[in-house]
Amino acid sequence: MDQQVSASRTPPPDGRIADNIVYFARALRKAGMRVGPAAVKDAIEAVLAGGIGTRDDFYWTLHAVLVTRREDHAVFDEAFRLFWKSRELVEKMLAMFSPQAVDQRERERPRAAESRVADAMFEGHEKNRPREEIPEIEVDARLTTSTSEILRGKDFSQMTAVELAEAKRAIAALRLPFDQVRTRRWRPDPRGARTDPRAMLRAGLRTGGELILPKFRSVREVHPPLVAIADISGSMSQYTRIFLHFLHALTEKRQRVHSFVFGTRLTNLTRQMRHRDPDEALADCAAAVKDWSGGTRIGHTLYEFNRLWSRRVLGQGAIVLLITDGLERDDIDLLGREMERLHKSCRRLIWLNPLLRFDGFEARARGVRAMLPHVDEFRAVHTLEALDDLCAALSSRRGARAADPRRFLEAVSLGKRAA
Repeated sequence: MDQQVSASRTPPPDGRIADNIVYFARALRKAGMRVGPAAVKDAIEAVLAGGIGTRDDFYWTLHAVLVTRREDHAVFDEAFRLFWKSRELVEKMLAMFSPQAVDQRERERPRAAESRVADAMFEGHEKNRPREEIPEIEVDARLTTSTSEILRGKDFSQMTAVELAEAKRAIAALRLPFDQVRTRRWRPDPRGARTDPRAMLRAGLRTGGELILPKFRSVREVHPPLVAIADISGSMSQYTRIFLHFLHALTEKRQRVHSFVFGTRLTNLTRQMRHRDPDEALADCAAAVKDWSGGTRIGHTLYEFNRLWSRRVLGQGAIVLLITDGLERDDIDLLGREMERLHKSCRRLIWLNPLLRFDGFEARARGVRAMLPHVDEFRAVHTLEALDDLCAALSSRRGARAADPRRFLEAVSLGKRAA
């Protein structure tokens, strides 16, 4: 009986399942996933061995072979939904080859990685379409928006694979912050305001004390340590990957840049980020992290950082960049205590939250309310424009009014009074 069931589930030898899996793997590769010929061969053998029972069985068979990184789950899910006989696929193909009336319905919010997968899936159709002869039209572009401006304001999670590559190049070309702090050490300076007795005596020894010329010195200024603590949970992984490119650019231009990521545990990626090549650096980071795109424990992670790393890296006026959405489900009291301790250990604490991309964002979550009183600035991190504003904020000594976290706390208190 079992042999009859397995024989009924096995695809016929003259079927097109192998060709479809190969084409599906090509679409995944174009969408940014690392799918090689060996993985495609293993996927075909796994499907032939396990058979095709239900849609879920087929989904997880391919998922187990082709998905090797946690951050690729969203791309695979969207590609599977579009490719394997979904209703949306037929609608998209009809929309590409036939005219369409204006859709007055309210559009759904785009899924993560949807645009990248759609471009990879329909690239062949776009190439085979005949080119239309478009008449030349003179357009006054003085009040229009350029492609670079659109890219600067586009959400990272909705970018295509080509746009993500352009965003990474734009991050490498950003004008990085030039912030310096005064130290207690001195440096030789011909125009310094203080005399340097030791330098004068050393110079006088060369002439036997017959000629002693004045020497001057000034206070040494250095870049303060920059410490980034980034959330890599499922809702934050796409933004964190782009922000790691920003940290890599900072690491190349200045010293004492420390990178930490956390999901359910804290991982120090400072050594991995020192590679010259950004792709190699991020590959080493992905190999070092064991909890990418998993859960998150913000309070416990900050406790671990304060206990093990705070005194090592938070010296000489360090600046801390905390990248998380603040949606904590564990002990809120622990989160508040550790945020207060972290705020007192550094010179400046900047919270970067991608939830600020929503116009109607309010600090109603318990974790957000526990963290806001202990931060100096509250900023967005979802676009290139937001990263540019962050560079400008790091270069200045004072934060902007728009980044003041007290605005959100006051709004919540006013809402409670009105209620």
